[in-house]
Amino acid sequence: MALPVRTDFKHLLRLIQKFNSPRRVLSAGACTESKKPAGGGRIFSGIQPTGVPHLGNYLGALENWVALQNQYPSVLYSIVDLHSITQPQDPAQLRSNILDMAASLLACGIDPEKAILFQQSQVSEHAELSWILSCLTSMPRLRHLPQWKMKSKQKNEGSVGLYTYPVLQAADILLYKSTHVPVGEDQVQHLELAQDLARIFNKSYGDLFPEPSALLSSIRKVKSLRDPYTKMSKSDPQSMATIAITDSPDDIALKVRRAVTDFSSEVTFDPETRPGVSNLLTIHAAMAMISVEEAVAQARGLDTGAYKTLVTEAVIQRFTPIREEIERLRSDPVHLEGVLAQGTLRARELAAPVLREVRQRVGFCS
Repeated sequence: MALPVRTDFKHLLRLIQKFNSPRRVLSAGACTESKKPAGGGRIFSGIQPTGVPHLGNYLGALENWVALQNQYPSVLYSIVDLHSITQPQDPAQLRSNILDMAASLLACGIDPEKAILFQQSQVSEHAELSWILSCLTSMPRLRHLPQWKMKSKQKNEGSVGLYTYPVLQAADILLYKSTHVPVGEDQVQHLELAQDLARIFNKSYGDLFPEPSALLSSIRKVKSLRDPYTKMSKSDPQSMATIAITDSPDDIALKVRRAVTDFSSEVTFDPETRPGVSNLLTIHAAMAMISVEEAVAQARGLDTGAYKTLVTEAVIQRFTPIREEIERLRSDPVHLEGVLAQGTLRARELAAPVLREVRQRVGFCS
């Protein structure tokens, strides 16, 4: 049963400090059997604190997260700030981004009574399990992951953290004995690493971790409004390419109006030959909660310019209440910190006994 959210942040911090104390971790029952997850499975997913999410994040992940919290008995969503520092971060900006992400998730519908929402770095078991799993992972296994190949080229080989962050992702998942992980197609190989490490650990030390299954989103990838051959991204240098969930109605209207289409004015869905128009149809259908076929039917008789008005209206209608709620939550950072602190307590209640069992099996304690 979820605890009621408290805004007494100092009280929650004292509880976290007590829970994190060495005496608590190394108490007499430190290596006892961990609790089994509730029947029906356990969901884990994480999102980096890189500012407020955009339209692609919302449709590709967050909308699905809200649905999953009503479908599974045990759900954890983490703001994965340990992952974010694989690239240089300004400390003050990072802290602001963490709270912005918390506000965004709550505004989009994540309910702390149904899902455990927490900040990854505040649960130290993630980092310790990552180290243990790193010692079970070969360097060739990591070198062949596609994202390392891509990002290391961009960053002239990159950092050790960038190289090993898929192991931390695996630790994030396995630490809670997660059974299901919502992922996009580009993350499937990283989930396969988590499955491999579960098998390797279980073979070496006895069955402990379930092999997590992927939950692939049925939402099509949202493409850049300026280059419909690439997916929408916060890092896109073109400001007109991405719609943030906090964009004003005027900003949304301008970005959709300037979205790249083609020389044909008819609205048809053909992702291969008409990616720009097809991207608008995908966005319209998803935001209006209709099928692509219905979106095409609504566009009948309209040219692409007029159709963009329908797309704009659908996006504004969905994002206006979310934007307003984010603004309200941003004005109360103590509440946001309290929600994350409470989530940390609940996450550690699940993580600590699992890591104690890992320590026992590895040989760190008897």
